Amino acid sequence: MQITSSSIAGIIPDEMLASMPAHTRSALQWTGTTLAAVLTTVVLVWLGAGSTTAGMVFLVFVVWTATQAGIALSLYCALLCTLAFDFFFLLPLHTFNLAGAPERVALFCFVACSLAAGRVAERARRQAQQAEQRRADVERLYTLSQEMMLIDDAAGLVQQLPGMIHRIFALEGVALYVRDGDRYFASSPELPASLKASLHAIGPSQGTLEIVPGELTAMPLMLGVRQVGALGWKPNALSREVATAVAAQAAIALARAMAIEASTRLEAARESERLRTALIDSLTHELRTPLTSIRAAATTLMQGEGLDDAARLDLAALVDEESTRLDALIGEAVEMAEIDAKVVQVHATPQSPRALLQQAAEKSRAALARHQVVLSTEEPDAPVLFDPQLLGRVLRHLLENAARYTPAGSRIVLRSRRVAERLEFEVADDGPGIDSADLPLIFEKFYRGKKSGSKGKGTGMGLAIARAIMIAHGGGIEAFSTPGQGTAMRFWVPLGGKKGTDTA
Repeated sequence: MQITSSSIAGIIPDEMLASMPAHTRSALQWTGTTLAAVLTTVVLVWLGAGSTTAGMVFLVFVVWTATQAGIALSLYCALLCTLAFDFFFLLPLHTFNLAGAPERVALFCFVACSLAAGRVAERARRQAQQAEQRRADVERLYTLSQEMMLIDDAAGLVQQLPGMIHRIFALEGVALYVRDGDRYFASSPELPASLKASLHAIGPSQGTLEIVPGELTAMPLMLGVRQVGALGWKPNALSREVATAVAAQAAIALARAMAIEASTRLEAARESERLRTALIDSLTHELRTPLTSIRAAATTLMQGEGLDDAARLDLAALVDEESTRLDALIGEAVEMAEIDAKVVQVHATPQSPRALLQQAAEKSRAALARHQVVLSTEEPDAPVLFDPQLLGRVLRHLLENAARYTPAGSRIVLRSRRVAERLEFEVADDGPGIDSADLPLIFEKFYRGKKSGSKGKGTGMGLAIARAIMIAHGGGIEAFSTPGQGTAMRFWVPLGGKKGTDTA
């Protein structure tokens, strides 16, 4: 029964009515209708209205009551108006006896008109309520579809869907079961095991709506003839049409999430296969080159014909150089395998930034022999928590790259400084720089720039290893370069250090 301010003569505001208990609202409604009927009768008597005028006024009052409060109250109002009409306006007055046939006909017509008008008004009121409810349902469904479209992450959408339905349709609780992976999501923190079992048991042949033992009303989520899950909610406040529409949208969301997840798995498998192929191809090529040189030198030394001491020393030096290169290649491959296997561990201890730079320059002395190395550290050189082994590996990768791709005699600068809440290291050179097309890709596995082939030997794994180490350390690495003016590789770690032992 709809309650509005007009149903009790506008005396009590709608907000106050909504906050009252149901029995209080009902009592006020009936009391208000009684008082309104009495007041109407008093006014008509005071004005000296005739039976025709009184009948019309009472009829309007009955119709108005039916449009505002429903059929039960309109019948009660019709009864009151009939008694008042008979007692005050039909002869003989002030008695419920009727004088003759005209008065009986008048009373009968009044009662018939009151009942008919009340029924018609009640039907119109219900239709208006249904239309308003349909409009509200369409608005909620539109809001749901809009919010679903705004979420790009399909997996995140599935997790947020129960809470979204709960909020938009003002329900007490919503639960979602996803057959793919046997997963459950709910708008509340915990979903009882009994409700999980009930949702799991719902099948496509059990009908459109199924009452789940416990509390939830539920229905299967169908995508064509395939069931992708089940949706449950409480209380049972959704119409069949709205529930079907919500279930259809939820099924589409599940199908989209499963399709994206399958596509992601397929793409990951393809990427893994691509990387595996690239690794094999790269290592095959890079390993064969020093092995070929070592084998040729060893064969020549074994034959020994026509070789003087200087030639033997050159061949021995070649074997040593290519063996060193081969060892470096194998080391990079092992590092990449560790990173892919996520076994890189961070063991942070208090270290001096300057000492780290000096150790890295000393260990890369052979590669830097033909360059000018400058160390610049910010004072005071207070100890900072970081893993010297991991950061040393990063520095050596960057130093060897700088030495490889810059001309002999050029300068390489190593810097350390504190910026905001992090410690930054930088390896800068004044070499030819990196092409702008290559710069966004240099940290990708096996990537080598267009100009790198003629300027040095490498597998394209060094910078990818450096980035993975910095991510494991809770930091990052970035590159800045201007073609023809040099390159700066900057990496950083948080000043507080990364807590505990972490893997890449």
